[in-house]
Amino acid sequence: MPFMKGAAPIRRTLKYLEKGSLVFKDNVKIVTFNFNRNQPSSEGTKQFVFWHFAQMQYKNPDVQMCVYNDLTPSPFLKKFFSGGSKLVLDIASQDKDEIFNQVKRIFCKNEETLPAEALAKEKKTNPANFGANCSHLCICEIPGQVPCPKYVPLPKEMRGKCKFQHKDVVDE
Repeated sequence: MPFMKGAAPIRRTLKYLEKGSLVFKDNVKIVTFNFNRNQPSSEGTKQFVFWHFAQMQYKNPDVQMCVYNDLTPSPFLKKFFSGGSKLVLDIASQDKDEIFNQVKRIFCKNEETLPAEALAKEKKTNPANFGANCSHLCICEIPGQVPCPKYVPLPKEMRGKCKFQHKDVVDE
C-alpha cells in the first residue's frame, strides 16, 4: 500500500487518528508550534509535533494549526482564542509526554465533558429520522411522502406483486 511508506506510517491510519485525546476547548481558534529542528532543547517539541499533530488536526477540524521551524531562539506553543486573547507556553527542554500532559491540562476539554457532548450530539433530533422515539412514527406522516398503505391503497404499479410478477390484482 502506498500510504504505508515513510517514517512511522501508522500516523496515517484512521485508527491512529481516532485515538487522539487532545480535543481543544471551543474558544481555541489557532495553535502554532515554534521550534528549531537542530536544537537540543526543541527535541521534545519536534517529537510531540511528529506524533500528535495529525491527531490534533483530526480531532479539532475547526482549529487552524501551524508549525514554524527554525524561526525562534527557543521552542514555544502559542494559542489564539476567540476573544482575541493569546497565550504563549514555553516548552523548552521538555519531552513530548510533558508537553502532551501540559497541553491536555490547560487547553483541552476534560474527561467528563467529552462523553456528555457526544451524547448530546447523538440525541439531536433529525427530521429525517422516523420510528419509535422519534418525532414521526412512520415515514408516511412526513409531508410529501406516499400515504400509508394501511389507510390508502397504493397504485398497482407500486405494488411488488403487480410490478414483478405482472399480475393484475383487483383492489379489495
